Amino acid sequence: MIEIFILSLIQGITEFLPVSSSSHLILISEYLKYENQSLSIDVSLHIGSFLAVIIYFRNDIKNFFKNKIIFYKIFLSSIPVMVAGFFFVELNIINKIRNIETVAWMTFIFGILLYISDKFKAEKNINDSFDYKSVFLIGFMQILSLVPGVSRSGVAITAARLLRFKRAEAAKISFLISIPILGAVSIFGLKNIFLSESIEFTKLNLLSVLISFFFSFLTIKYFLKYIQKFNLNIFVYYRVFLGLVLIFLTYL
Repeated sequence: MIEIFILSLIQGITEFLPVSSSSHLILISEYLKYENQSLSIDVSLHIGSFLAVIIYFRNDIKNFFKNKIIFYKIFLSSIPVMVAGFFFVELNIINKIRNIETVAWMTFIFGILLYISDKFKAEKNINDSFDYKSVFLIGFMQILSLVPGVSRSGVAITAARLLRFKRAEAAKISFLISIPILGAVSIFGLKNIFLSESIEFTKLNLLSVLISFFFSFLTIKYFLKYIQKFNLNIFVYYRVFLGLVLIFLTYL
């Protein structure tokens, strides 16, 4: 039970921050020898995050029905990673790259890229400037987030900042794109949960969903407030430091 709580806490905090939730789940399970961290639990944790973003941005989602073009662009931007993710799972590529060495290098490299992108002059917002160039660049960069350590939120924010979107707008784009992506993951996860014949398996996964939802909702709320006042340097420093430590430990 303690393992599930800690994994859900980590997922809720890191899913929407540019630090990579999957890498932190892998790290905590590797070094603390957790037995519950698996692709199934990982998926359940993402379901909680999906529900959190749906509820937090419920008004924006309602507005999609009034502004269908934004909804269309958001959905279009999420397609590349969903298609790539399907093949990653089917070909078992996901499990092959879920290792500390991959996490170490990706954490470091994409921390540097986040720093560079955050220095770009920001002037754009999603309502006026989310054109098809932005849709395709952010969409295809999302494929990189399938690699542990890259961060789905981080790569979306990096791409949006490179395109000169304001920090809060870049984060909002990241959050909105996560809706169809996490939705697809949730469908896959819910099927496994409810078709499972193990009551213990179902209970663990549902508990993961609930706790992850709680912490994900709080993270979205306070992260948006934070980046309206501050830059992304704290996340850059964290990623670079963690990446260097992991690289050192990997090759020690």
